[in-house]
Amino acid sequence: MTEAPLIEMRNATVWRGSTRALHRFSLSIGQHERVAILGPNGAGKTTLLKTITRELRHAPDDDSRVSILGRERWNVWELRKHIGLVSHELQAEFTPYASVFDVVVSGFFSSIGLDDRLRARVRPRHREQTQEIMRELEIDVLADRAYRDLSTGQQRRCLLGRALIHDPHTLIFDEPTAGLDLAATFDFLARVRQWARNGRSLVWVTHHLNDIPPEVERVIILKNGEIVSDGSKASVLTAECLSDVYETNLRVTEVDGHILAYPGAA
Repeated sequence: MTEAPLIEMRNATVWRGSTRALHRFSLSIGQHERVAILGPNGAGKTTLLKTITRELRHAPDDDSRVSILGRERWNVWELRKHIGLVSHELQAEFTPYASVFDVVVSGFFSSIGLDDRLRARVRPRHREQTQEIMRELEIDVLADRAYRDLSTGQQRRCLLGRALIHDPHTLIFDEPTAGLDLAATFDFLARVRQWARNGRSLVWVTHHLNDIPPEVERVIILKNGEIVSDGSKASVLTAECLSDVYETNLRVTEVDGHILAYPGAA
């Protein structure tokens, strides 16, 4: 039996408020791919991500289709068991007084932290798994600390823990290194690279080339809500393609699997 794609979009139009962000958009990403999605601000990257996670819906049309893991209809809470999400936007949504433990364990309930009702639903197995993940991410000693008192890098590791709570096969990252200093960025990338090498699928949404993990094999570039390039990393991340997309002269080099862009004509 053929495995269903992670996402399959056909002729999908997606609106964000009064703005048509994607128009008759088609794309397929397999379950076991490691993909980066690039593009300038406003290209449609976050809209595409929110469509994958079902936070946004496509406009109904007779010849349009959006399916996730082979299904067009999902309970969003059930989908979170298959797809873990880490985003700069999600980080800003958490209640600042939430504890580190509450942030991580809230992944079981797909909630933003815990209220009294959800806290009453936390079982011993939830606590055990949460503590195990916090130890793996080296934030177990911070379990009782308020989220607001953490560094940006520590907060991002809390969100990683929340995303991993169901042991999902796919991790989606939206601008995951935004706001991190170099040390926190390198620590974050090292952890993601290890998970990729262990077989997890990645969808990495960014506009920073140097943040793309070397394990990423496919790159999709968006501009103005359309795919302008889609293929292997080597074929897409060229000076010519990137200069055209970002409308500035760029040069490209590779260092230990990381692709770096810098100004200047090729």
